[in-house]
Amino acid sequence: MNVAVIDIGTNTVLLLVARFDPSGNITPLVYDQRVPRLGRGVDAEGNLQHESMERVLIVLQEYKTILSRFELAALVVCGTSAVRDSRNREVFARLVRDRVGFELEIVSGPDEALWTYRGAISGVQGVRKATVVDTGGGSTEITVGDCQTIVNKVSLNMGSVRLTERCFTHDPPTASELETAIKIVEEQLAVLREFDFGGSTLIGVAGTATSLAILDQGLKEFSISAVTNYTLRRERVRGLFNTLRTLPSSRIKGLSTVMEGRSDVITAGTLILYEIMSHYKFDEMIVSERGVRYGLAIREWGIQKIRSGR
Repeated sequence: MNVAVIDIGTNTVLLLVARFDPSGNITPLVYDQRVPRLGRGVDAEGNLQHESMERVLIVLQEYKTILSRFELAALVVCGTSAVRDSRNREVFARLVRDRVGFELEIVSGPDEALWTYRGAISGVQGVRKATVVDTGGGSTEITVGDCQTIVNKVSLNMGSVRLTERCFTHDPPTASELETAIKIVEEQLAVLREFDFGGSTLIGVAGTATSLAILDQGLKEFSISAVTNYTLRRERVRGLFNTLRTLPSSRIKGLSTVMEGRSDVITAGTLILYEIMSHYKFDEMIVSERGVRYGLAIREWGIQKIRSGR
C-alpha cells in the first residue's frame, strides 16, 4: 500500500511517499523538501502573503507531477503552524484546491504533536519512554509518552522563523537580541512544569535537528542515512550554537547545502533545542528524519487497513 503526505510548514514543504507492508513496516519511496517559507511575516501580520502562497503553489504543482507516477491508497496534504495561525488560511486552502486539486487539512497544534510523536517513535527501536521535540519554523511540539500511550503533549508558539522575526534584526544577532530570544524561549518552556521527562529518551525531528546532525558530522550535503538515529550530544549542540551565533547567514549558508533556505533561522532553531536539552537535563538527543509526515502516513495506513477489512 502506498501513502503520500505533503507537509506544508512555516519554512518548508515536505513530501513523503511511503510503502507499507502488511505488518505496517515503512519503506520511503520519495523523500523531498523545498523551502518556500510560507510563514514569512505571519507572526507580525497575521496573514499569509500572496507571494509566499504562490511559491508554495509552484511546489505543490511539482509534487503533483511526482505523485502521478504512483498508485496511492491515500494522500494527505496538511498545513501546520503558519497556516493554522493565519487569518486568511481559508483563502490559501481554496487556492490549493482550485489551482492544484488538493484538499488541505489544517492540523491543530495538539494533533501535530500527536502525529509527530507517532512518526518519530516508529523509527527508533527499544525506547520505552520518549520525549519527542519537533522544532519547526512557527511552532515547537513537545510530546512525552511510551509506545502505547501519550502522557503529555503541547504545541508552543516558538519556532526558528517566528523567533528570528521577533528577535533578530542584525545578522549575526547581537548579544541583546540573543538575550531577548532566550527569555522568550524560557517563558514558553514554563508551561512544561507539569511534564515528567524522567527516564525518557529525547528524539529530535524536523529541519533544525536534522541540519545540526549534518553540521556535526561536517557533511556538505543531506543524507538520510547520516541523520537517521544519529546521536547528538548536548555539548555539541551548545558548541554549534556558539559557532552559529557569531556567523552571518551568508557564511552559514556555505557550511552545507542543508542550509539553503535555513541559514538565517538555524541559529534560533538551535537555541530552542539547546534550551530544551539544558532545562530538562537531556545529555543527548537521537535525531530522526521521521516527523509529522510519517505519523500522518501511519494514520492513513490504519484507516485504509480498517476499510479494506485486513
